[in-house]
Amino acid sequence: MRCPFCGYEDTFVIDTREIEDQRVIRRRRECPNCKNRFTTYERVEEKPIMVIKKDGRREPFDRNKLLAGLQRAVVKRNIDNEKLEAIIDEIITNIRKQGISEITSKEIGKMVLEKLKDLDAVAYVRFASVYQEFSSLEEFAKLLSQMKKE
Repeated sequence: MRCPFCGYEDTFVIDTREIEDQRVIRRRRECPNCKNRFTTYERVEEKPIMVIKKDGRREPFDRNKLLAGLQRAVVKRNIDNEKLEAIIDEIITNIRKQGISEITSKEIGKMVLEKLKDLDAVAYVRFASVYQEFSSLEEFAKLLSQMKKE
């Protein structure tokens, strides 16, 4: 790595640490020429996840959009944003582990429902009603009946 102070080509690493859940590496370096120290960060360049919408359009995965949907589902429930962020992190990790760069919004919705089922029944029903586009009370009743059986 080239020294940002004197341009010397051959600096050396003094210390290396993993940060941000081992997704970033921080390296402390020193230049043997000018003796200055500096820090560099290495991060894996991840391929963006593309979401295939119901109408076939593709758009980049938007973490904030998913967070907003989850927040609407948990309104007036005793669930903090940290839990919602953790759900999103788990979903992103799951998608990345599958080694895919495109996923349907329907699949993401299924993943969210699985997480909400364990977290909060009311949030689960709220999210399901929007995700599955409920248009009648019968659809709500059917979902509640299924939940009681489980």
